[in-house]
Amino acid sequence: MIRRFRRCGHAPGALTPEDQAAVDQFRAMLAALRTPEPWTPGSAQDVAVRVGAHIERAHTRPGDDHGADVIAVALVHPDTPHAAAYAHRYTRRGWLRCETAGILGLWRPAYTALTHAAAGLDLPVDVGMAAAHYGVDVQARQSDGSGFTVLRLGPYSQTWHTSRDADRLTAELEEQAAVVAPGFTVTATSAAFDFGDREVYRDPYLTDVTLLLANALAEAPM
Repeated sequence: MIRRFRRCGHAPGALTPEDQAAVDQFRAMLAALRTPEPWTPGSAQDVAVRVGAHIERAHTRPGDDHGADVIAVALVHPDTPHAAAYAHRYTRRGWLRCETAGILGLWRPAYTALTHAAAGLDLPVDVGMAAAHYGVDVQARQSDGSGFTVLRLGPYSQTWHTSRDADRLTAELEEQAAVVAPGFTVTATSAAFDFGDREVYRDPYLTDVTLLLANALAEAPM
C-alpha cells in the first residue's frame, strides 16, 4: 500500500509567507540551540538559562560575591523592554543566584518560542535558583517565644555587607543589653530578603545602621 502524506495548512503548492516565516523561525531556534553564542562573564548582555524544560531570558548583575561559578540574574520576559502585562510574573522574583554552568549562552530572539511566556505558562514556584537578595532582621523575643520584628534592613547584594551590618548591630545590642529592651532578647541576624515584602525594609545604604536601630528601638512597643 502506498501512503501519501501532505503538508498540513496551505497545501498543495509553495509555502505561503506565513508558513515560510514559521519554518524560518523553527530553523533559527534549532540553530540557536545547536550553536549557542558563547557568554563571557562581565559582559552586559542578557543570557539564556534553563528553567525546567524551558529556556528563559535573564539580565546579569556584575559584582556578585561568589566568584566565577555563580552570578546573580533576574529572569525577564522575552519581549523586554516591550513586554506585556505578563512581565511582572518574571520581575517580581528579583535577583537569583545562577550557576554559570547552567547558562546556555547569550540570549537570542530565537529562544522566545521555548519560554514559559510563549507557552502561556507561569514560571514554576521553584526555578532552580536561590534568591540573591539579602537582609538583616532585628527581632525582639520574650522567654515564651513571643515577640516582634524591630527592624528589617535590605536589600543587600553582597553577603559580606549583610554579615558586616548584622555584626555591627549585634555589638551595639550587646553593649546596651541592659537598657535596650527589658524583658526581651533582641538579636540581629542575616536573613533572606523578602522581595514580596520589600516596603517594610529600610535601606541600609542611606543612613548609618546603628542610627536606624536606635530609632527603631525608640519607636518599638516595648
